[in-house]
Amino acid sequence: MKYLLRKVLLYVFIAWAALTMNFLIPRLMPGDPVSLLVERLNGRIDPAAMSAIAESYGITDDPLLVQYLDYLGSLARGDLGLSIGLYPVPVADIVMGALPWTIGLVGTTTVISFVIGTALGVVLAWRRGKRTDLLLPGLTFLNAVPYFWMALILVLVFAVNLGWFPVSQAYTPGLTPGLTPEFVGSVLYHAVLPAITIIIASFAGWVLSMRNMTVTVLGEDYVTMAEAKGLPRRMIRLDYAARNAILPSVTGFALSLGAVVGGSMLTEVIFNYPGVGYTLFQAVQNQDFPLMQGLFLIISLAVIAANLIADVVYVFLDPRTRQEG
Repeated sequence: MKYLLRKVLLYVFIAWAALTMNFLIPRLMPGDPVSLLVERLNGRIDPAAMSAIAESYGITDDPLLVQYLDYLGSLARGDLGLSIGLYPVPVADIVMGALPWTIGLVGTTTVISFVIGTALGVVLAWRRGKRTDLLLPGLTFLNAVPYFWMALILVLVFAVNLGWFPVSQAYTPGLTPGLTPEFVGSVLYHAVLPAITIIIASFAGWVLSMRNMTVTVLGEDYVTMAEAKGLPRRMIRLDYAARNAILPSVTGFALSLGAVVGGSMLTEVIFNYPGVGYTLFQAVQNQDFPLMQGLFLIISLAVIAANLIADVVYVFLDPRTRQEG
């Protein structure tokens, strides 16, 4: 359809712009990775190796267009450069090592909080004016609580005071990563507090937004007309109200899924969880610009892909978009 084709072309252009900005910004900044690496090593680098190191970071005397084409070729091969803080470890290896932890933790909890929050929001909208409205002040409070504050409280109560859960890390130190019951159990055990933190701090927002949107939709003329026709209440609530009310939440959910790749930085930092957010925090601390550049690129592309998926879902949820095509 024309609608989807326009969207795909738009996001391809946005992705190209993100790649280009990722190429230009480091080259417009003062200094370069090689100088920073030499400074870190107190000048203990063989001058003969300097040119090879500079070339590994894409710093050459070639014209900018040639460098740009080499940069795109490197990206096509999955080459994001070399880390400064962990030189000469490739940035791609560091990113791929952090991604599974973030996707496993933040991705799973984002889906859980969205499903629970959306379903509860619809129920609260159907029961507006009843005792269930007493939940709204508590939900509003939870929606205003910052992630890091919730994480600190949970760590203090359940890890420090009660000792029920570990304070940090993704698994018990000394264990060999693998699909063994001991390792998997340790990963799940260490993920409990970070997961609860993210779910509690995010699901309230889904509840409130879905409830408010559903209440608005229930007051629309076409819902009143459906009630006047005597259609079953279940059909009115699901097919007329909930289906239309969830459209804005789909966009928010897509953005949340895109942000999953970036991780919940403060939560990961508090729990020393080795995800993308914690890796980005360490990269900033270490002034590891190639690693930051690679992480920002991956996060940007993830957000773009998530928005494209949201537009595809819109086509199936909202017939009006198909008519535009």
